[in-house]
Amino acid sequence: MARPLRIQYPGAVYHITCRGNARQDIYKDDKDRRAFLEILTESQKIYSIKIYSYVLMSNHYHLLLETPKGNISYYMRHFNMRYTSHYNRRHKKVGHLFQGRYKGILVDKDTYLTMLSRYIHLNPVKIKSMKRLSYKEKIKYLQKYKWSSLPGYINKKKKQAFIDYDLVLEEYGGDNEEGRKAYGNIIRIDVSGDMDVKEKIVGQSILGREDFIEKVLEKYLNKSPYLREQPSLRELHGLRSKNEIIGRVKEETGKGLEEIKKEKGVEKIILMDLLYRAGGLRGVEIGSLLEVDYSTVSQGRKRLRDRMRKDEKLKQVVCRIVVKLSQ
Repeated sequence: MARPLRIQYPGAVYHITCRGNARQDIYKDDKDRRAFLEILTESQKIYSIKIYSYVLMSNHYHLLLETPKGNISYYMRHFNMRYTSHYNRRHKKVGHLFQGRYKGILVDKDTYLTMLSRYIHLNPVKIKSMKRLSYKEKIKYLQKYKWSSLPGYINKKKKQAFIDYDLVLEEYGGDNEEGRKAYGNIIRIDVSGDMDVKEKIVGQSILGREDFIEKVLEKYLNKSPYLREQPSLRELHGLRSKNEIIGRVKEETGKGLEEIKKEKGVEKIILMDLLYRAGGLRGVEIGSLLEVDYSTVSQGRKRLRDRMRKDEKLKQVVCRIVVKLSQ
């Protein structure tokens, strides 16, 4: 399996998970858990991180955080090393505590922040050993589970200074009694539901709407060296090679690259659009391939969208190519 992408930029939001090596527990007792939170707070201040939600499980942890300075790698390296040092020193251990690299999913803050906060808070009752409990028992267990940011979300008296509650609670009425009550109510509903966000994650790396993913792809990842070195980038939208795309277009339209370059027909704007959407190429790269200015690529893609709204036959042609490329 390809390694997940490492995407970082100022203002990026991540769902972070990290597991113990060989699934071993990463805390022996509450003293370890308190040390974990102390080191988390210390690291947060050093790297100017915003933490929205967290939960500590026996052999792993979840964090929902934002990096105003685009420094997630530095932050996670510092934090994991500091906690590993504490754990090994206290328990007279050596070697790795955590299983490989942390897993960081880039999150579309506008769409998935509050959902992920709830998903994280539900973890204590979503493990196998909790399935036998009744709905009421699960609610009671969640409310008493203290190694989580949930208590501060539903009870003002239990707020923690290092947690940023405002943005998540904004959707429920704000950082006030009304907002906390609404958040608690939705958590109760979630307990009996199935909130599996894993199916929505694209390319092992991004959770967001299509426009968010395209923006990230275009602005932060669409650099040719990175594209070649990271196989999971091709998984982002099931990205295909330019030769495969050109071949599929020829199968459907009867025109190859050389013929398309010479003409101004609809085949050219179809190819422009698919090279961008299915191939992950930038406008400049597409322009170079088709021997047109990069601005023509953007205009051509827009013309294609406009024409497809009115031309059902054209829409079907494009759909058939897309289907072939997705197989």
